[in-house]
Amino acid sequence: MSYAPLELTNKVAVVIGGTSGIGRAIAHAMAESGADVVPTSRRMDQVEAAAIEIEERGRRTLRVTSDVCDRQSLQTLLEQTVAAFGKVDILVNCAGRTKRLPTLDFPEEEWNAIMDTNLTGTLRACQVFGRHMLERKYGRIVNIASLSTFVGLLEVAPYSASKAAVASLTKSLAIEWAPHGVCVNAIAPGVFQTPLNEKLLQDTPRGNEFKLRTPMKRFGKVEELAGAAIFLASDAASFVTGEILVVDGGFLASGVNQ
Repeated sequence: MSYAPLELTNKVAVVIGGTSGIGRAIAHAMAESGADVVPTSRRMDQVEAAAIEIEERGRRTLRVTSDVCDRQSLQTLLEQTVAAFGKVDILVNCAGRTKRLPTLDFPEEEWNAIMDTNLTGTLRACQVFGRHMLERKYGRIVNIASLSTFVGLLEVAPYSASKAAVASLTKSLAIEWAPHGVCVNAIAPGVFQTPLNEKLLQDTPRGNEFKLRTPMKRFGKVEELAGAAIFLASDAASFVTGEILVVDGGFLASGVNQ
């Protein structure tokens, strides 16, 4: 068997949460690697802007909103993508939310909302798109885990719990779907400053501690996740499934840094 290159020519990718932050960077990278890309989220203005960016990279796209808390919206997204392009080869699950509060006082309704987006939303998307991929005997699913999949982070217990569960879900789906040509993996980003977390990180003691514990002494740039995403979505990763690929500037390897 010849080596499969790191490119996505003739592939169709759907990036849920693909209109901002990490998802937007991954959508751009996939387009630049040859895929037609559908970046989607809840707001049509953001979908429109992201679609223009894909078209500027010479690839085809659609303008379809979606909400991971609404299964029917995901089904509509799948149906419209298949109607336009004939298939979905790649699904990236980037939709997410977080909130910082002491766990003792965390409102149950907000806990449930974070779980519904980060964990159950990932499950819904995997179910909807996974069925299509299983029928085709081909698919690449890339979920988004976190440093908090592996280590505790102060006062973000629901986010941490949801991301630990995303890793477990990823492994469960990987072993169920591997015999049918569908690889399911996750990326665990280190500290990447995005609109989701910038208030927690920008010039704060928390942000400074993250930098101290990261051997590269900086936050990541969202574009630095592109290589991991393209690898896991490509045929170069045809024997990789159930993997949680960490991109963290050395954070999890870190012990004493000074």
